[in-house]
Amino acid sequence: MSSRFASLALDALDVDAQTRFWTQALGYRVAEEFDGGISLAPANGVPGPPIDIIPVPDKKTAKLRLHMDLVPHGCTQEEEVERLLALGAVRADVGQGSNVDWVVLADPEGNEFCILSARD
Repeated sequence: MSSRFASLALDALDVDAQTRFWTQALGYRVAEEFDGGISLAPANGVPGPPIDIIPVPDKKTAKLRLHMDLVPHGCTQEEEVERLLALGAVRADVGQGSNVDWVVLADPEGNEFCILSARD
């Protein structure tokens, strides 16, 4: 026996704003609404796990111990970083140093994620 992955849960103060950001960032769609939360799912053959955005009353207070790594598709890493910054992401410093080949960003509520180098 084993467990299987069901979804990635993301806490949010503003569920609607996080939904707008992550649907645009990942090319996802709203799949379901539940108890004030929203489930996102890949759209149009985009790969990836479901994401549940769950309302919480408190702001994020520390660096995430689990985060998403995203890889650009159809563009360079720099182009993808610029696109995500235009959607509302910000650059984040989690102690990664300057000699890494990924870029750390945070979503509008401060949840860190990485943009890896583009891959074929």
